[in-house]
Amino acid sequence: MTSITTTMKLNHASFPSSDVSATASFFEAHLGCTVAMRGASWLLKRPGFDIVIEDAADHPVEWPHNFHIGFELPTVDDVRALHGQMAAANVVMKTDVFAHERGSRFFCEVPGGVLVEINTRSDADEKYRGTFDR
Repeated sequence: MTSITTTMKLNHASFPSSDVSATASFFEAHLGCTVAMRGASWLLKRPGFDIVIEDAADHPVEWPHNFHIGFELPTVDDVRALHGQMAAANVVMKTDVFAHERGSRFFCEVPGGVLVEINTRSDADEKYRGTFDR
């Protein structure tokens, strides 16, 4: 790491969707994003970074195995609560909440095919705690 990269932060994630409106609506309804711009691409805002959803309605979107984006919540109870809310809203759930050595989590699928991980590090194994917030 150099002195330049130590100050670098995540600015945005950008990905294609075959249904930009449905994808943006998912992020707005379930993940607390606000829509800042609508057009061929939609700009969604989160504290600290943006999500750009690119229009790919004219070609198939194929995701590599296990490509996903992750969001972290403070506690396991928060993870379970969001899982329940999403399941009740008929979100495509890929897993139930499960314990993992780096913290409990679940996976779901956004309209348009993006895999999303919702996790917490509150119950992560001790050996991983030193790697957080770096």
